[in-house]
Amino acid sequence: MSIERTGRETRILGRLVRDGSLVVGTLARDLGVSEVTIRTDLRGLEERGLLARTHGGAEATGYRNVLERQLQHVAQKDRIAAAAAELVQDNDLIMIEAGTTCAQIVTHLGGRRGVQVLTNSTLVVQHARVYPGLTVILTGGSFNRTSESMVGSVALRTIEDFNVRLAFFGTDGFTAGRGLTTGFADGAEVIRAMKSRAAESWLVADSSKYSHAGFVSVMDLAGLTGVITDDGLDADSRNDLSNSGLSVRIV
Repeated sequence: MSIERTGRETRILGRLVRDGSLVVGTLARDLGVSEVTIRTDLRGLEERGLLARTHGGAEATGYRNVLERQLQHVAQKDRIAAAAAELVQDNDLIMIEAGTTCAQIVTHLGGRRGVQVLTNSTLVVQHARVYPGLTVILTGGSFNRTSESMVGSVALRTIEDFNVRLAFFGTDGFTAGRGLTTGFADGAEVIRAMKSRAAESWLVADSSKYSHAGFVSVMDLAGLTGVITDDGLDADSRNDLSNSGLSVRIV
């Protein structure tokens, strides 16, 4: 898939999140391409389960929840992902857990060579397909539509077969006191499993997640190597994180 088409698809999906439905003619005019090109794009997106085509356009599917998260705090997530990618070296072995910020890390690895990525995130697979220097291994397992991730016993058994230098996690919420939390138990199990197979474990989360607690507790922050977040975090929160013994990177 070309970079041009990837960018166009991102704009199409962003429009879908905003409006809930699309019209081929309007999209073609706004994006400066033919209606045939738009129909081809929509067909490809439908085949990946990202939308449902209608007569003359398309409408949102259950994937909209993920799309909405992708379009929140975009600049902050991109800076965080870029900083995480700086930790990755050529010929590295890494794990990337599900989450919109985690998936964005892959978009900053285009210059790396020989990197092997184990992931349970189908978003990572979508981003990585244009980078020949990356080898991606998808865990398998039960598909969770809300998080676009593979979970369950098959995913956990796959993770246990690998050892990596770096693991990157997302979160629904984190605090110095309650640690890392998430919205569902299967996701928590994947994070714990990945941490157990990694020399270093990094939380990548924008500052809006701080002070929020998800339904399921995953681990204390002291169990992580560090956290990468954005400069929206206030001074007191930064001190609390630093006092937890973490390496804290603010971008």
